[in-house]
Amino acid sequence: MFQAKDGNDLVVRLVDGEDLMACLGDLAIDSGAILAGIGMLRGLRTGYWNGKTYEEHRIEEPVELLSMQGNFAVSAEGRVIHCHVSVARQDGSACGGHLLGATVTNTAEITIRVFEGIRLERRTQPWGGVGLYPTSGH
Repeated sequence: MFQAKDGNDLVVRLVDGEDLMACLGDLAIDSGAILAGIGMLRGLRTGYWNGKTYEEHRIEEPVELLSMQGNFAVSAEGRVIHCHVSVARQDGSACGGHLLGATVTNTAEITIRVFEGIRLERRTQPWGGVGLYPTSGH
């Protein structure tokens, strides 16, 4: 993983074979936003929230990462990365969902904003999902 930071902006480049979610976790960000992500992935696992749980979908072959956005927050259990992706298959068809996991193919380039004056916290909701609670200050 390569990275450069300027103020609160962070640009990360992952290389072939790296675990996308593990690398994002290694950044150890408590509060921030994934602004953009492009590149290629394989072994993609996405989730669709059906109201009770995530239904997992898999795409094993390489796909183009068209869009990636999400946030970094904290919960009672630790850091939480909530991220969605849109990808394109070789035939040009697109799909996406909640990112559960993926391996980088060739490269992934990700832009992140780290928040200093905003705290993002995740709390379990009565309906079973996890809600985001932003507050000012740390």
